[in-house]
Amino acid sequence: MKRRDFLKTTATGSVAAGAAAIGAATFSKPAIAQDKRQLKMVTTWPKNFPGLGTGAQRVADRITAASDGRIEVKLFAAGELVPPFESFDAVSGGTADMYHGAEYYWQGKNKGFPFFAAVPYGFTAPELSAWIRFGGGQELHDELAADYGVKPLLAGNTGVQMGGWFNKEINAVEDLKGLKFRMPGLGGEVLRQLGVSVVNLPGGEIFPSLQSGAIDGTEWVGPWNDLAFGFYKITKNYYWPGFHEPGPALHVGMNREVWNSFSDSDKELVKACCEVEHDIMLAEFNAKNGDSLNTLTSEHGVQLRKFSDEIMTQIGEASGDVMASVANEGGIVKRIYDSYINFRSKAIAWSKYADQGYMNARLLPFDYS
Repeated sequence: MKRRDFLKTTATGSVAAGAAAIGAATFSKPAIAQDKRQLKMVTTWPKNFPGLGTGAQRVADRITAASDGRIEVKLFAAGELVPPFESFDAVSGGTADMYHGAEYYWQGKNKGFPFFAAVPYGFTAPELSAWIRFGGGQELHDELAADYGVKPLLAGNTGVQMGGWFNKEINAVEDLKGLKFRMPGLGGEVLRQLGVSVVNLPGGEIFPSLQSGAIDGTEWVGPWNDLAFGFYKITKNYYWPGFHEPGPALHVGMNREVWNSFSDSDKELVKACCEVEHDIMLAEFNAKNGDSLNTLTSEHGVQLRKFSDEIMTQIGEASGDVMASVANEGGIVKRIYDSYINFRSKAIAWSKYADQGYMNARLLPFDYS
């Protein structure tokens, strides 16, 4: 018997045996088609925006591809299905199935959410990932988000961010007072303590607000994204370092009923697709930021300005006050705070000898050409 005939005969026999056991209708094409699922993902990012918007699209495409199209995710950028800051409510209420965004956007729901994105003088990207994955962070995030019908999944990181764009030089903390500045999350609360009028704007509204004078300055992400938004066309004062987002994570939030309806294997598939994007996005930002910073300074006349140690220390004191006030919320917020602070102490003790120690050594004046 030829191999092709053998395979054909074997396959036919297997299907026939299975059909006899559980019914031929099980193998009909409509039944297979009914196994497909179409999910709507909303985002807080402009459509196809580099890094953030494209990262969200990669998550959607990866889930669709990894499932061979059984789970098809269609992405709706900010404003296409719901306004950007309504993404959480859309998923919680079932209008959408998933969102991709930064958890500090939901601090109006609960002060615990920013811990899983970024808090002032908090974790770097690797430290935040370590806490979420191995320090109890994921379990606390699950518990917090469950009250809102959401399952959170780590799905991106931009790395350490810049201090922001200002329409004037900042030589002392007093220079911040009275400024109208865009900054979300608990970092915004810190600036409020220092006399800043803080506003929270979605990405697509920042440039026109800066251009019109509705705000006096803004932070966004870093050189790659800031170049794309064109802030250099309005102001040339670009400050570093940032204190507010040293390693902000992005998350996919899935409607919990949708999540619970998945098989264990499909849950692992979705989780893996999100975690892959976390690492890819961080790598992409680290790859793009250096060249973009050079473009800003060499081609667009941007002036890099460093916050003084005195300013950064005073911001640090205000950050400590804000974090202590968050701890006073009690309940799950206090438990999140305690877990975060405990892990932060461990991370600082290690990074002093590891990342920080090595990077200080790398700056020493030796030839490495």
